[in-house]
Amino acid sequence: MKILIIGGTGTISSAITRQLVAEGHDLWLVNRGSRREEVPASVKQLMVDINLHEDELVRKLGNDQFDCVCEFIGFDPKQVIRDIRIFYGRTKQYVYISSASAYNKPVRNHVITEGTTLANPYWEYSRNKIASEELLMQAYRESGFPVTIVRPSHTYCERGVPVSVHGTRGSWQVLKRMMEGKRVIVHGDGSSLWTLTWNEDFARGFIGLLGNPKAIGEAFQIMSDESLTWNQVYQTIADALGVEFKPYYISSDYLATIAPAAYDFEGNLLGDKAASVVFDCSKLKQAVPGFCATTRFDQGVRRAIAYLKKHPEERVDDPEFDTWCDRVIEMMEQTKSNLQNLRP
Repeated sequence: MKILIIGGTGTISSAITRQLVAEGHDLWLVNRGSRREEVPASVKQLMVDINLHEDELVRKLGNDQFDCVCEFIGFDPKQVIRDIRIFYGRTKQYVYISSASAYNKPVRNHVITEGTTLANPYWEYSRNKIASEELLMQAYRESGFPVTIVRPSHTYCERGVPVSVHGTRGSWQVLKRMMEGKRVIVHGDGSSLWTLTWNEDFARGFIGLLGNPKAIGEAFQIMSDESLTWNQVYQTIADALGVEFKPYYISSDYLATIAPAAYDFEGNLLGDKAASVVFDCSKLKQAVPGFCATTRFDQGVRRAIAYLKKHPEERVDDPEFDTWCDRVIEMMEQTKSNLQNLRP
């Protein structure tokens, strides 16, 4: 197939790029070329900032037609409107990457299917994804625009270890705190359920939807069947690091109240990670027979940590977040002490 990916070098799309090339597809990428050296030589790259230079992209595309166009960096309804304008009549399938965070919050049923209501009052990111989905489905109903919507949950790769509470520079500082014997902040009591999916597993399900007539006009969620509590997630990370897990539990609502706005814990926690959910991927498995995520979290974490140890450029320190954690824990301990002194 002739496939165009808008993006192609991120956490999710990089695995898809590699697998599509291995399968011999004619693959094109549209991005700014920030990770150009990581892209296989056979891929045709159109280095354009599509958000700033739509006309330039249209010129570079010429009269080319595609079997699939996949949008990985569309976060705003305006971007979706632009894509419909560019690719209407140019592709047999348009695949939009939405988000499982779009599902109803607060959660009304912990089992999530594609039919679960979309609503998230906590996170603008999710509301923009919902609005984008609605525009695309309207285009499908009214003009036959061949859309497929994909909703990933928390997908990770070798470049980072997933945690729930971290700063603006990623998760490395949390791992560093673990290795230094410090306590790490965990939202709630760590007992809520979560699903983490290795990007190569996600890619297999995603590629199974490309060129698939059962996918047109439909939405699919793609993730692992493995559900873990956040305590299990952090313990697994600690075990892979060979250190002790020292959790410090703080309610999600309190974290959202006291954290710097840049951490966006209202969205990331109340609108996503604090919700205990289990995803039902039956619809995907019917459309893509044989799909199964085979990488357990403990396996993926070991691969990620091994990669981070060999690639110091991926280990980004976040001293501001580290200091914030220490101050919050100190403040909470002082509050506990003050309250204990009030006991009769």
